[in-house]
Amino acid sequence: MDRNIYQKLETWQKSPRRKPLVINGARQVGKTYSLKHFGKKNYEKYVYFNFEKDEKIGRYFEETLDPHHLINIFKIHSNIEIEPHNTLLIFDEVQECSHALNSLKYFCEDAPDFHVAAAGSLLGVKTARQKGFPVGKVNFLHLYPLTFFEFLGAIGKQKMRVMLEEQQNYEPLPVALHEQLIQLLKIYFFTGGMPEVVAEYAKNENLETVREIQLEILNAYEKDFAKHAPPFEMMKITTVWNQVHRQLSKENKKFIFAAIRKSARARDYEEAVQWLVDAGLIYKSYLIESPKFPLDAYAKHQAYKIFLLDVGLLGAHSNLSAKTIIDGDSLFIEFKGSLTENYVAQELIATKNQHPFYWASEGTAEIDFLIEEDHGIVPLEVKAGNNKKKKSLLVYDQKYSPSKLLRTTTLNLKHDGKIYNYPLYLISRLLN
Repeated sequence: MDRNIYQKLETWQKSPRRKPLVINGARQVGKTYSLKHFGKKNYEKYVYFNFEKDEKIGRYFEETLDPHHLINIFKIHSNIEIEPHNTLLIFDEVQECSHALNSLKYFCEDAPDFHVAAAGSLLGVKTARQKGFPVGKVNFLHLYPLTFFEFLGAIGKQKMRVMLEEQQNYEPLPVALHEQLIQLLKIYFFTGGMPEVVAEYAKNENLETVREIQLEILNAYEKDFAKHAPPFEMMKITTVWNQVHRQLSKENKKFIFAAIRKSARARDYEEAVQWLVDAGLIYKSYLIESPKFPLDAYAKHQAYKIFLLDVGLLGAHSNLSAKTIIDGDSLFIEFKGSLTENYVAQELIATKNQHPFYWASEGTAEIDFLIEEDHGIVPLEVKAGNNKKKKSLLVYDQKYSPSKLLRTTTLNLKHDGKIYNYPLYLISRLLN
């Protein structure tokens, strides 16, 4: 699979500021595969260590954190000559060994010519809580599920992907091509971007097997709660996790803790929500009442929506039927457009590095996303299906007069005055 992260890994490899690399991301988004593929393609050799499968590796770090001593041990253990610049060292499931995480500081300071990349399925949780983590001594990358463009490449539609990436104007695409892309987007809404799921679909196009794999992934996540979460938070984490799809299906998608039970309060679940965020399983979108730079400074951190990391897993969690793919635009408007909004959130995060924020005005209007660009803050309204309504955009325009008003629907590309309509499949080209 041609993943966007490969370009970032190549930039890291060649950077004069290169430090040991830490790749964050949820379980099964492809961290191990990506690092092995990168090591095979871009280095003379790579050495792979998995701290979960081989406990002996972790014991080496208990004896010493000196990188040169460790390199000599690794040579003997792997029977591979490890050379500066020519060998990639991969530390996988590194969250299982705090000493290995701390050793990255010494690789940075004392052995900068050795290329080290660390990854782990709950690394975000570990690094958020570990004292002494080598902040400032590592580079970070985050790997997400496959985006829609990556999905196109993975299922043999690479030429279509390149054409969309090179789209330079707002001229509508040919109708036949637009309709084909909408159909492919429906399939992506069902499959999502988990690599194993996409690989299965690309091979067999069997949606039943796709759903089986998605349920296996969801089950693995819940096992992680029991295995890795603090025991006193485990039940709360599971409760929040099981509420995401239910609350997204509401007209007002703000996460309401009282919907869990009447006496539930946000502060009782803060740690549980943050654990899921650190694990890369959910994203929070904060309410903005006054859209000013920087948005995060004006966010109401007690009011937020929660999105799942992957639209396909959201559908599986909601027991969404595969028949919705053939039922017109029903897939886009299912659960009051929650699938569509979740898809847009994960595309913006993965391709634009945009933390999601939304805007609401005293119950009269709501903008689904606010986008920070160099010259201002731009509103983005998400409409399920081919809905042409733009009331909230016009309300926002009257109050703040932004340079652009953005809308994304299943309609074709269109530019009308200040309003720019992007088809959902082109959301990653937003503002390009």
